[in-house]
Amino acid sequence: MLKFPCLVLDHDDTVVQSEATVNYPFFCQILDSFRPGTKITLREYTDGCYRLGFADMCRQWYGFTEQEIEDEYHGWQRYIRTHIPDPFPGIGDVIRRQKALGGIVCVVSHSCNENISRDYRTHFGILPDDIYGWDLPEKLRKPSTWPLEQIMVKYSLAPNQLLVVDDMKPAWVMASKASVPIAFAAWSRKNFPEITAEMTRLCDYSFQTPEELGRFLFDGLTTMV
Repeated sequence: MLKFPCLVLDHDDTVVQSEATVNYPFFCQILDSFRPGTKITLREYTDGCYRLGFADMCRQWYGFTEQEIEDEYHGWQRYIRTHIPDPFPGIGDVIRRQKALGGIVCVVSHSCNENISRDYRTHFGILPDDIYGWDLPEKLRKPSTWPLEQIMVKYSLAPNQLLVVDDMKPAWVMASKASVPIAFAAWSRKNFPEITAEMTRLCDYSFQTPEELGRFLFDGLTTMV
């Protein structure tokens, strides 16, 4: 029997290495276009997304209007169609093993359904069972508990039958409010010791590599045929 029948995975910088190679470079372009001459470092970008979430970072730090946030999103959608991030080594094995053992894989992310589905098809040859991404109205996105509530109702699962795996604090807010356990994807934050320290303290579990997560989830289990 699976330790957690449902894995609830973040996408950016939990499953794929997209922050430094896709999302940050595009935001630098947008920021220069919307606020000419304004600069942001990768560390500042990461910290803003961690502390505030992307949309509120845009509003509070740079005064983005709601139209500018929407325009940024549509520009980002076009950009990522030609910029496919690599997965973290070993995460595909975790995803495929969860499915092979009869488990559920859901994605709760601030990416959109289109690129999440593309990345799963491209890198893992499967699709998630459900995706709750940026396509949702903002009030229903992470850190709202709505995605977790929908998953639990749809699959008749109790909170302790889900495990959220994420690298950012909004996921901890979501999981803690829903009484769902959360694991920190520490493999993506090795260059951010303050984030690592806080998330390790806040989360129920912390894993340095996807392989370590896989051992925690599957040791002693036999793959279904």
